[in-house]
Amino acid sequence: MTDGFDLTRDGEVARLTFTRPEKMNAITYGMWAAIPDVVAEVEADPALKVLVITGAGKHFSAGADISEFGELRTTAEGAASYDKAVEGAVAALTAMRKPSVAMIQGNCIGGGCQVSVACDFRFAAEDARFGITPAKLGIVYHFDSTRQLVSLVGPAHAKYFLLSGELISAVRAREIGLLNDVFPAQDLESATLGFAATLCSRSQASVRGMNRIIEKIVAGQETSDAEVEEIRSEALHGEDYAEGVAAFLERRPPRFTFR
Repeated sequence: MTDGFDLTRDGEVARLTFTRPEKMNAITYGMWAAIPDVVAEVEADPALKVLVITGAGKHFSAGADISEFGELRTTAEGAASYDKAVEGAVAALTAMRKPSVAMIQGNCIGGGCQVSVACDFRFAAEDARFGITPAKLGIVYHFDSTRQLVSLVGPAHAKYFLLSGELISAVRAREIGLLNDVFPAQDLESATLGFAATLCSRSQASVRGMNRIIEKIVAGQETSDAEVEEIRSEALHGEDYAEGVAAFLERRPPRFTFR
């Protein structure tokens, strides 16, 4: 595993933890570059159904490790290489068929917020703070990450984030649609893992199929296509559909087997 984060497993839930608390879990170039491999590992493991991303210590992540910029982003070529690693990490998280959940405490700023927005769900402690700060660095934000942000909070709030670089509270982040929910700090982990357990209990054919379709809609697709119809057809003819209908008729919890 790359320095800076750990991947652990607890039953059907994988947890990716940023482990640089002394740096407020700032994300290094090596960490960005390794995220697609972590995602691929989780996707390929049939025992895992959900990925939870969090940070060690008091913070989720303060963003990209700016101390590296003097070495890695001083030329156009270096900046392009760095951006490619960030874009690869965001693309890998976005394209996950298994759902991802950001469990956020403390600072979730810049690249840290970028990671959380690329996840399917975001749950935060009441003390969390959010901001995206390219305007403080003379950087223009990545297109796909901008699109994801706009899809969550709308253009007006996205402009507030990106043009001002100001931070907002967890309560305000929930009000504008950036977060799914906010909890007292002591309840964050149990609430997040409880939701992960709910996702694990659902039909994985449904969860992963709908996740892919929603991704296509957010990316701007307006009509169905062959992939969407194949996803729906495979679900209709799959074991989970038969089990779900049988469980409903028999008034019992379903026992889904799709992995």
